[in-house]
Amino acid sequence: MASLSFRHLEKSYGSTKVLKGVDLDVADGEYLVLVGPSGCGKSTLLRCIAGLEDISSGDLLIADRRVNDVAPRDRDVAMVFQSYALYPHMTVAENMSFALRIRKQPKAVIDKAVREAAALLELEELLDRYPSQMSGGQRQRVAMGRAIVRRPSVFLFDEPLSNLDAALRTHMRVELKRLHQRLGVTVVHVTHDQVEALTLADRILVLDGGVVQQAGTPRELFDEPANRFVAGFIGSPSMNFLEAQGHGDHSTVGECRLPIAASTRWTLGVRPTDLHATSDDGHFTGVVDVIESMGSEAMVHLMLGEQSLVVRLPEPVTVRRGDTLSVRMDTWHRFDVATGARLP
Repeated sequence: MASLSFRHLEKSYGSTKVLKGVDLDVADGEYLVLVGPSGCGKSTLLRCIAGLEDISSGDLLIADRRVNDVAPRDRDVAMVFQSYALYPHMTVAENMSFALRIRKQPKAVIDKAVREAAALLELEELLDRYPSQMSGGQRQRVAMGRAIVRRPSVFLFDEPLSNLDAALRTHMRVELKRLHQRLGVTVVHVTHDQVEALTLADRILVLDGGVVQQAGTPRELFDEPANRFVAGFIGSPSMNFLEAQGHGDHSTVGECRLPIAASTRWTLGVRPTDLHATSDDGHFTGVVDVIESMGSEAMVHLMLGEQSLVVRLPEPVTVRRGDTLSVRMDTWHRFDVATGARLP
């Protein structure tokens, strides 16, 4: 196991700067998840750790050793790809042992490592099968097993669950969590799935345009987002954003009056989970536009004039399209209109 440190790490392709000064320390045994929109630099950062991309400036340290110029094979990291990257002509056992065989490890050492990894991942009955004879989830476990047998200091996961269907992805999230608890190894995991990030991470690093927007625990990012971008990116369903106008001792959103003192325009952020229906006068009263039933709950879309507000309500919901509904906020956030920074 090993710690990781980024020291003003930058990566450019010609005149295009993809990573713009990433500074972060990752503790030994920590599970760090990188999230952000497509093109934000998260996969590039992962490839820089692996040594598959050169670092333009700054430093990368693994176990307090600067590895900018260290070859990938000498960094003691293992990467699991989105596409599994298994050799189709090799059995599960041969795929898992490939790196050790290339290093000419003794057969007894190889066999022991493969058996231990197979037991950990419940692959003992599949060692003689070929990738084409297995499901997507089984193939992903083989890819993880191939990384485990190397006993690396750092695991790198590049969207390892994105090719799986929804039910299998949920199952594999639990398997990944269990695997990390057993191994206690340092993990850096790239994903575009917010649920995946929130459920797996010890800490989440949010990138946008190659710039770190915020790093913190899932709870910190959910409850105390640094800015509007993080607030909107973290959490499912996404946060509502409404344009508000301050009037001194109160504010308004359309025709709705809020007991929030402000003197200028600002942006209100409120999660659908922090709203509830009320029979009394609520913070907002709107017209039901769309109802998305999700079994135990429903997402109810209200129109507040020209602005929309999504409310999560328990099923069964009694309102219908065209009904008027009042809702109250349990908690909310304020953001600067110009900068997007969260306001006190």
